[in-house]
Amino acid sequence: MRIKEFHLNSDHQVVKKVVKEVLDLFKLELPVKVEKLPYRKSPEKQAQLLSQAPFDILEMSVENTVAEVAGETTSAMTERPGYLPVVTTVVTYTGADGEKHRLERSDKGVGSERFEAGKHRLMKLNLYHLLRQEFGFPEAPWGILHGVRPTKIVHRMLNGGQDRAGVISRLKQEYAASEEKAVTIVDMAIRQQPFLEKSDRKTISIYVGIPFCITRCLYCSFPANILPGDEGIERFMVSLRKDIAAVKELVQDYGFKVQSIYIGGGTPTSLPDRYFGEMLSLVKDSFYGDDTVEFTVEAGRPDSMSEAKLQAMAQAGVTRVSCNPQTMQQRTLKRIGRQHTVEAVKDMFHDLRRAGIPEINMDMIIGLPGEGVEDVRDTMEQIVALGPDDITLHSLALKKGSRLKMHLEDYELPDDDTCREMFAVAMDYVTKAGLKPYYLYRQGYMSGQMENVGCCRDGAESMYNIQIMEEQQTILGIGGAATSKVVDYKEHRLKSAFNAKDLITYQRDIDIYIEKRRALLEETYGKPETASFD
Repeated sequence: MRIKEFHLNSDHQVVKKVVKEVLDLFKLELPVKVEKLPYRKSPEKQAQLLSQAPFDILEMSVENTVAEVAGETTSAMTERPGYLPVVTTVVTYTGADGEKHRLERSDKGVGSERFEAGKHRLMKLNLYHLLRQEFGFPEAPWGILHGVRPTKIVHRMLNGGQDRAGVISRLKQEYAASEEKAVTIVDMAIRQQPFLEKSDRKTISIYVGIPFCITRCLYCSFPANILPGDEGIERFMVSLRKDIAAVKELVQDYGFKVQSIYIGGGTPTSLPDRYFGEMLSLVKDSFYGDDTVEFTVEAGRPDSMSEAKLQAMAQAGVTRVSCNPQTMQQRTLKRIGRQHTVEAVKDMFHDLRRAGIPEINMDMIIGLPGEGVEDVRDTMEQIVALGPDDITLHSLALKKGSRLKMHLEDYELPDDDTCREMFAVAMDYVTKAGLKPYYLYRQGYMSGQMENVGCCRDGAESMYNIQIMEEQQTILGIGGAATSKVVDYKEHRLKSAFNAKDLITYQRDIDIYIEKRRALLEETYGKPETASFD
């Protein structure tokens, strides 16, 4: 549905964001400005895009008013103790026929959430219900749970004393989540609890980012670079060696216990053998200790693998490797920019088993251009037959910066209903293989309004995947585009320091990023000699 003119009674960025999320959810298109159109479009194409269809709504206005009522509050972080928000949302619009309409809904917050958070949730919930009822939109599986990490909400409710049934009920009522999604994330959070309890305030994880790939996939927006020659790799390695040494010093100075190590990217195995071996040895010697339970390497694709890399991973004690075909359809592999064959994926999997890697993860993407339900069925048949320990199902996200997003009109994508059917087929295969969901995250602009979900056999859960999603553990990031996330237990918040996404900037300013990370730790814990983890 296209809207010709839209008004919102607030310039607050959070309010604008939550309203936009609901409009996007139901595919209500706001007025398009020429400067917002894809930058490669000609003036003729711009004019066509602006006038290609009539407007369904001539004018729409959304007005939120907030009041407060006395009520019991249990959140320690609420800005208005003893008061709950009451939000009234009024939507007025003029249809294409010129008829005017007025919709109104009010709701009251709950005492277990911050006043401001509750206020924004109610704005979103009110608008969701009003638009659904007025225009007959189907229920969204996730309701208004738009955030990347919906299980964090569940953990807060469980830690607040709510039982399983109570949390499921609240997700359905307060977030309009479906029964299926509510049950999925509550049971997932309960499964995660024993793993989260194995960490304490001195326990951390290490992430190492290798920002290189052999080729760039059609859907990719990650800050990865096509692998340069030896001279370019050596420049990166100079910075990486310095970065690793700096974090090793921090770990020693603070007495941190390293629980998991994750080498990601990009595609870390795109490094030539000698550089890959050096990097792996540096990481192991610097961080692997008695408290380390998991050592993961993203291998990604078979055209990046070699016998030397297999041996290096086995000798370094790597416990987990990601082998990510994304699809087992040869025509799709070619379409998305992969230069390997389906058989090469199978060969890589068997080589990893032969090398003695204890756990192998395989990723696939649902919603790739040109694929349908039978393609997903065939892909899952082939993946499940290999017997991976962990399968992650990704829903295609149309990301800014990807070639797919910039040239969307050139590709045929499955519609939302088809994507949901494909996801259901894939989950059916995963379930019958005995794998259960254990971590989940969502992204904007995902096909079918679905999610990315990791499923594994009992005992094969990735500790790092759980920790990075639930954000209850400090993770120190090393390398290109890496992020350090430090948990401040006193302020109940996460603090971050970012390495540059641009490779040249990372290499030039490596000393600045090293200092920012150290300063962040000192701000959170104090200087090493006086550090407090109470």
